[in-house]
Amino acid sequence: MSEVNEVIEGGAGMPDGWSRLWAPHRASYLSGENRPLPDNEIPCPFCRIISLPDEEALIVARGVHAYVVMNLYPYNAGHLLIVANRHIADLTEMSKDERDEILELSAHAMKVLRKVSRAKGFNLGMNQGAISGAGVPDHIHQHVVPRWSGDSNFMPIIGQTKVLPALLSTTRADLAGAWNNLD
Repeated sequence: MSEVNEVIEGGAGMPDGWSRLWAPHRASYLSGENRPLPDNEIPCPFCRIISLPDEEALIVARGVHAYVVMNLYPYNAGHLLIVANRHIADLTEMSKDERDEILELSAHAMKVLRKVSRAKGFNLGMNQGAISGAGVPDHIHQHVVPRWSGDSNFMPIIGQTKVLPALLSTTRADLAGAWNNLD
């Protein structure tokens, strides 16, 4: 456990007695893994996964103009992305049919998440452009993040780590199974 309070060489800090929980899988995402960035030649992941089978791509449901997919780097369990089929970057480039379907899929995703995981609230949003924080800025997508009372506990605040109770493939199967079975 000597790494717990290790000072990074050249860093400005001293050991402070705080324990650290590391989430190294996030570092690969932040450095560009699976993300098209100006200095890498990775193709758009949203264009690539649309051609894969649903289970392999973690697609929950498909519409005419958009699809619903599990976020590989979720903020909370059940974090979904509603992705336009067309490779466009901005809300202003979308047709009315595309905008309407993304909104309909988002509303339906909320109903499914309430049924499957008993979500009590949601964060919905689109980051338009890299400067706004969009991880894949050239392909428009909306986040649907389920929320529960107390879901912001010490893990993300102190450890900058989220605890997810199930594998993405398991959550995807649960949501896909409930997608057309809302009573």
